Parts: sequence; structure tokens; C-alpha cells
Amino acid sequence: MTIRKRQRGAALLTAMIIVTLVVTLASQMVWQQWRAVQVETAERARLQSAWILSGALAWAQLILREDGKSGRPTALTEPWATPLAEARLSTFLAVDKDNTGDDGPEAFLSGSIVDAQSRYNLRNLVDDNKVVEAELEGLRQLFETINVSPGVAERIATGLLQALAPAQTGAGGGSVPLPPESVAQLAWFGIDSESIQLMSPYVVILPARAQVNLNTAPREVMLAAITGLDVGTAERLIQVRQRTPFKTLPEVRTHLPEGLDVDDKRVTLKSDYFEIRGRLRLEDRVLEEISLVHRSRGNDIVPLTRRRENARGS
Repeated sequence: MTIRKRQRGAALLTAMIIVTLVVTLASQMVWQQWRAVQVETAERARLQSAWILSGALAWAQLILREDGKSGRPTALTEPWATPLAEARLSTFLAVDKDNTGDDGPEAFLSGSIVDAQSRYNLRNLVDDNKVVEAELEGLRQLFETINVSPGVAERIATGLLQALAPAQTGAGGGSVPLPPESVAQLAWFGIDSESIQLMSPYVVILPARAQVNLNTAPREVMLAAITGLDVGTAERLIQVRQRTPFKTLPEVRTHLPEGLDVDDKRVTLKSDYFEIRGRLRLEDRVLEEISLVHRSRGNDIVPLTRRRENARGS
């Protein structure tokens, strides 16, 4: 009798072990299946977002190409300067009667085009393997206006000089910094984050020297680009261009005080570099893409850099 009880107990224990193993294996399979679905969903959302943002970039390229054909000066009164307000993606698909987008996710698209030459190009600081004093003085003026230490200008100029120097002149035993491609990368030169944040709306790093566009530049950048310009005159130039954009530099000179002039090597009225920002909001996820493009003389719009940033939806 005792042997039978032991056998039944062993059988019951074995059954419980088997059931536990089955439940464990089943749970693991369900989890793996759930995980695979989540990965596939995330990958599909990533690809869809990339396609949509690529479409937004193509849309902006088309606008800039048409603007270039007009031959007009680059000004804030042109269609490219009007931002695309956030709109539900299905509104763009509604024109296609066979694809209303009702079955798609709640996706919202917005974007804008910014004239990169409305900002001060830090690449102008260095020319022919030396610091350009006029440009350095202009950057000091800009930093004083926006409450950044003027000493930061010297550190940036020195860092760019070392980073852009030919390999043979940069060899000296010390480490040579890489040339930064964005303002955020000025941290490589030891620039603190607060200064970078303050200067970001006013400076840019382009791959080549480029003048400041007086039709799009803010007052602070104008003060840096025109030696001797005062705040009152800068405000007057902005008021004039809001009514009618400047078409020629001689026209700009008529609004300057006697003895003050503009240097066509430092300022212009037409731009070749633009920053395109696309923003896609998909449920609680936000994906932003920032592209720097160059508009060539042949009116081709060539992307130079593209970067994507993830953020939480508001």
C-alpha cells in the first residue's frame, strides 16, 4: 500500500513538472511571438516614417528649385519661407479617391525651410590657412549681442584653423580636432553647452565660405556682417526689406549712413544653402529630420547632410 502511494505521488509530481514545463515553454513562445510582432511593428513604423520624411524633403527640394528658376533675390516673402503647419497625413492622401488614408495610423506632418545663409557661417573665419580678422571681429560683435563671451570666438577660430589645416601643417605631435559639421559639435573645441545653445539660432557651419543674406538675416547677424552697423540702422533695413526685398547691394547702400558700406565678399542677397526641417508625429512618437541642402547654379538641389532625431510627442 505504501509503495502504491509512493508511485501515485511520483506520478503526480511528474505530471506537475510536465505541466510546469509546458506552461513555461508556452509562455516563452507567446512572449517571443509578442516580441516579434513588436519588433516588426517598430520596424514598419520606422520605414514608413523614413519614406514620409523623404517625401517631405523631395517636396522642399521642388519648392527651392522653382524658387531658383524665378531669378528673384532670396527673401522671406518667397513661398519657400512659409512653413508647413502640422496637418494630418490623410489630408494629403485625400486627393486620391482610391486611397483616403482612413485605415492608416494617426500621423501628422509639418515642416519648414530656413535660409542657412541668414546665419553667420563659422567657416568664413578661416581662409588660406589663416584666421580672417574681419570675420573674427564680426563674430565677437555677434557674441556680445547675444550674451556669449567674446573669448568663445577666439576658441572657435583657433579650433577651426587647426581642424581645417592641411595634414602636413597639422602634424606636431598633438591631436588635431575633426572639422565640425554642426554647431552642436563645437563642443569638440571645448565650447560649453550654454554658449552653444545661445549661438545656435545665429550661426551655422557650411562646407564652404558663404556670405550672409541681408534679405533674411536677423538684426544680430547683420551687425556681425556689416562692420560699423548700429542697431537702429539694422532695424531700418529689416523694415525696408519687409515691404520690398532688396534686389541689389547698391540699393542697400542707399539706406546706410554716410561713410558706412557693405562688402560683397561678406554679404549677398541670394542664397545657395538651405536647412529643411521635417517633423512627423505618429501617436506618441515624434521623428524629426534636418537636412542641409545646396542649390547649385544649375538649380540642382543637392542634400549635403541629413540627421534624424527622436522625441516624445507633446
